[in-house]
Amino acid sequence: MTALQRPPASEPVPPTWSRRPTNLAKAVTAELVQRIVRGDYPPDSTLPAEHALCTTFSVSRTVVREAVKVLQEKGLVQIRQGSGTRVLSSTSWNMLDELVLAAAIDEDETLGILDDLVVTRRLLESDMANVAARVAGQDDLDRLRALVDRMDELVDDPASYHERDRSFHDTVMRASGNRIARAVVRSLESQVINTASYMGRTDRSLCTASNLGHRRICERIVARDPDGAAEAMFAHITEAWLVRRGANGDPDRLAR
Repeated sequence: MTALQRPPASEPVPPTWSRRPTNLAKAVTAELVQRIVRGDYPPDSTLPAEHALCTTFSVSRTVVREAVKVLQEKGLVQIRQGSGTRVLSSTSWNMLDELVLAAAIDEDETLGILDDLVVTRRLLESDMANVAARVAGQDDLDRLRALVDRMDELVDDPASYHERDRSFHDTVMRASGNRIARAVVRSLESQVINTASYMGRTDRSLCTASNLGHRRICERIVARDPDGAAEAMFAHITEAWLVRRGANGDPDRLAR
């Protein structure tokens, strides 16, 4: 979002745009999402009145109305004619929305949101690995083998390694034929792929350990072992995240 200069909390002076954004409604929406997720406007409170938001962001009523409408579509507020716009609790938020998920991750020091993301990804990818072991074609199997072998050669090149890593997981998902589950995983991954708290540190030893997990998954799929493939995928995603997360967070959140 275009940078916005905020005043100290003790000085409720309307902020000023450091650079006028091209799309005002989009910029105001993104800032309001961040404020709601951060708790500046707590659940069951009323969003500032339209004229107040116009003053705060130096925009027209049309821009504010468009932004608030988008907030309602994302599940963050409920527009009530005549009684203001009520802020909703996090149970109503669309956590698959790019802005909402990004803000939630930014504001979550416990890594709980990322834990939930990993658990969701693990559940879906384990199931897709199970199906892939039953239905994958020979081209899929050959590609998985080639990717695992190539990643062994790239452990000293993390950027190239991670590119093949994503291709490996996507090949398994494609082989399963589950387009809905694949779309959910890809959407979640695309929103955190550049997040430092999700990616963690990367070095040769971590790439080497990671590819052992890929090889086990590949072996179980090639062997047409659905349960073994699912278990290997479950273990791989769990272990990789625990290493990236380090000592932060609560490991019990991943226990199943």
